[in-house]
Amino acid sequence: MRLAGKIILITGSTTGIGATMARMFAREGAKIVLHGRDPARGGALAAELGVERAVFHQGDLAEPECPSRLVQAALGAFGRLDAVVNNAALTTRAHLADTDAGFFDTIMAVNLRAPLLLIRAAADALADTHGAVLNIGSILAHCGQSNLVAYSVSKGGLMTLTRNLADTLAPRRVRVNQINVGWTLTENEFAVKRSDGLPENWPETLPRSVVPSGALLQPDDIARAAIYWVSDESRPITGTVADCEQYPVIGRIPNQEGDELDQAEQG
Repeated sequence: MRLAGKIILITGSTTGIGATMARMFAREGAKIVLHGRDPARGGALAAELGVERAVFHQGDLAEPECPSRLVQAALGAFGRLDAVVNNAALTTRAHLADTDAGFFDTIMAVNLRAPLLLIRAAADALADTHGAVLNIGSILAHCGQSNLVAYSVSKGGLMTLTRNLADTLAPRRVRVNQINVGWTLTENEFAVKRSDGLPENWPETLPRSVVPSGALLQPDDIARAAIYWVSDESRPITGTVADCEQYPVIGRIPNQEGDELDQAEQG
């Protein structure tokens, strides 16, 4: 098993990609410190993984004290910490006109300040185990979209944080890497698009320019990529920001000609 004996803390791990990572990491031999704001979901997932393999800690990452409490919960439960996955993030949508100081500060507190404070709190424990940090970013970090101004900025800042702390912590043999996640079909994403008015089958009607493979990424795809970065397989690499999307993000020209050919064949 690729993560045998590892103690891994995953923020935002009661739903979506975080919960998928927790399940897959556990199958690979890790013990998991789950985190979220919903105790019912957290308790259910901990019970599913097994009391000997998972504990749940409730907390709101908007509170500055939450990250240090999470680290103490991990050490109290398992006595060590091998990896931290900063997965939790607010994805609340807002255009520029709706992004006031309070909204911006809330997004930054959870998406950028909390990862910094969590790494700060975990640094000594991770140095003891020559551990790893994996930050979960987004391809929107590269420029974003108009209704996710603050979110996009927070993920751009996370890339800088990753590279800065990789350099800072390398002498202590703590690695810091990041994956920028592309469009992924989580249960929340499905519900958001349905609330926007898209039909039940919207994931099957997307143009090939958006999904060249024919389908959106799944949480399993991201979790499999994450295993590499929290395992010893990726040692000694640090400071890497990898885009996990099914097309090149930078410099991409959508293959409209390919879409037209597909449509012609279907007609």
